[in-house]
Amino acid sequence: MAIPIPLLFSSPSFLSSPKSLPLFFKPKINTSKSFNLHFHANVASSSILTAMEVGEDLPLDYGDWLPKPDPDQRRRAGILLHPTSFKGAYGIGDFGEEAFRFIDWLHLAGCSVWQVLPLVPPDDEGSPYAGQDANCGNTFLISLEELVKDGLLTKKELPQPIDCDRVNYSIVAKLKDPLITKAAERLLSTDGELITQLETFRRDPTISCWLEDAAYFAAINDGLKAFSWYDWPEPLKNRHLSALEKIFEENKDFIDLFIAKQFLFQRQWKKIRDYAQTKGVSIMGDMPIYVGYHSADVWANKKHFLLNRHGYPMLVSGVPPDAFSDTGQLWGSPLYDWKAMEKDGFLWWISRIRRAQTLYDEFRIDHFRGFAGFWAVPSEAKVAMVGRWKVGPQKSLFDAISKAVGKINIIAEDLGVITEDVVQLRKYIGAPGMAVLQFVLSHFLLV
Repeated sequence: MAIPIPLLFSSPSFLSSPKSLPLFFKPKINTSKSFNLHFHANVASSSILTAMEVGEDLPLDYGDWLPKPDPDQRRRAGILLHPTSFKGAYGIGDFGEEAFRFIDWLHLAGCSVWQVLPLVPPDDEGSPYAGQDANCGNTFLISLEELVKDGLLTKKELPQPIDCDRVNYSIVAKLKDPLITKAAERLLSTDGELITQLETFRRDPTISCWLEDAAYFAAINDGLKAFSWYDWPEPLKNRHLSALEKIFEENKDFIDLFIAKQFLFQRQWKKIRDYAQTKGVSIMGDMPIYVGYHSADVWANKKHFLLNRHGYPMLVSGVPPDAFSDTGQLWGSPLYDWKAMEKDGFLWWISRIRRAQTLYDEFRIDHFRGFAGFWAVPSEAKVAMVGRWKVGPQKSLFDAISKAVGKINIIAEDLGVITEDVVQLRKYIGAPGMAVLQFVLSHFLLV
């Protein structure tokens, strides 16, 4: 996001959190296409110009042949505010009334973009950038009040509100999880429209391709409580069919509840997104380029990651020394085996992109530069500075995505060490990049 001009926003009281940040957007410039004007006049009128000679009189309505504004070229403004930062009665913001009020405020303020952080289940530290799953939703964002409206809870069952300044996930889990589970149980026992919608959700091939693996992973993880799937018994670790069948037989209720909760998450978020669209607000999501090791994504797709024959990462993610760290940043996520992914047409990435399209109108890809060249660190290393740059998938990945999915509205997070190949890849797919106001001002002050 380029920030050519600083703008001021007046925030309502419920946006007083420092986690709400103004966003400024520069028009998207697609350098891969020739410049094209769209005229209000019809094609026949515009073609008159090519048939006329120099010096001839132009038609009387020539002054009305003005270029039609291209929606993709307009400047936009918006706010970055993750739903957890809304005012919430139970220790966390959610998909309830505050989300709709925020959209109303954006509309009245003339903002057309709401950016959120990844909506995935966060890690133990609360970060959604190293979440437990690349596709599942964080069910703590489910609004209990909305469940009451659906008839899945009663008002009397709602807990007493608590007052807190920061999210404490252990407290949130104690307050919300039993009630969300109860709502899911009631959903599964009904015969109405909701259960029909749940079955449709569950059978959707774009959903089931990741949801079933996530449900099995969660069931095994809940039972074993090991540090990671690497420590699971070998039949489960390597997904033996007989072992998975046994898990289903012994944990069918858990798996059904897991899927029902994901349905409730999806249903409430869709309601918010649909409302935002009626107000002219585009929801911009966020997609971390990497996924956590202890996740269904890696466990169910080992061949797509750089793991040794025992399933342990050979190389992990990070960045070299920069202005933020003299020793670099060691993220520790397993790296993709891009050659293996290319052999099957990047199907894993195509599925992930399709999932993002069901959640967002557009989305930012974090660490976009990793698609051009990525920093690879030996898994046993203690600091990131011992890594090396390696060639990424570059154009081949986005060609496959474009062929399978069509046009995607992405923003390339291109901060940090940005080499020429990153710039060219971003231009190739026609994606806008980003700029941070403080960095831009610092550059001008140093010149």
